[in-house]
Amino acid sequence: MYTKDQIIEEAKKLGKMMSETEQVEFFQKAEAKIHENQEIREKMASLKSLQQQAVNFQNYGKERAYQMTEEKLAKIEAELNEMPLVEQFQESQRSVNELLQMVSHAISSSVTDEIIERTGGDHLQGETGAQVRHRPNQNTDQFK
Repeated sequence: MYTKDQIIEEAKKLGKMMSETEQVEFFQKAEAKIHENQEIREKMASLKSLQQQAVNFQNYGKERAYQMTEEKLAKIEAELNEMPLVEQFQESQRSVNELLQMVSHAISSSVTDEIIERTGGDHLQGETGAQVRHRPNQNTDQFK
């Protein structure tokens, strides 16, 4: 048996391993380039300011001003998304997220498989032993 603390300690080790992957290294480099780029920083500052304005306009019911601000936001977002550095950064984010999802899925699947195995369950049906033992007998129950 493992304790929660032992599992957390192993998770931290796994996190450290993951932080030393190509995906995370690429993410860190892409993020650094984003922060070094003056044009991107200015566009991001404009976005933040416009988002605050949009919230204020919406809260005060200034629909026309809100719509105009939303249009400006969309334009700046489109400009940012077309920049190669931003595309690289977004791709690096997707790559790190995929890695995290794969690890999460692997852990979840391992736990499920272990439970099925230990309880004498049915791998093909994805049922634990408790489910298999309490499943109605399909051959006899249909004639009752």
